[in-house]
Amino acid sequence: MPPLWTGLLVLIALVNGGWMLADGLHVLRHGRYFGPETPGPWHKLVRTAGFDPLALGPVFVALGALWLVLGTVAPTAILPGWTLAVPAVLTLWYLPVGTLLSIATLIILALSR
Repeated sequence: MPPLWTGLLVLIALVNGGWMLADGLHVLRHGRYFGPETPGPWHKLVRTAGFDPLALGPVFVALGALWLVLGTVAPTAILPGWTLAVPAVLTLWYLPVGTLLSIATLIILALSR
């Protein structure tokens, strides 16, 4: 994989994973996410699926940690780069930014094959 794409994948993993981890820890501690009282557009999908968005703190922590671990380990060739597809697919629901970063990750992984 070209170094530029590897760098982009690491950057995406750090941004998406770092934000999800911080936001998940914040909701666990304070009972609300960063920002306005109502979470982003993703909360409508989650509510429609029958889940309480405020109860997803552990999910955010787990997905954020997964992004960070795979984003820093996979590009070093310990694990294949495509392992980043796992958190990318699992984060597609996180509208709008998480979805865009997940799609970007999947495109980069597909182009680098």
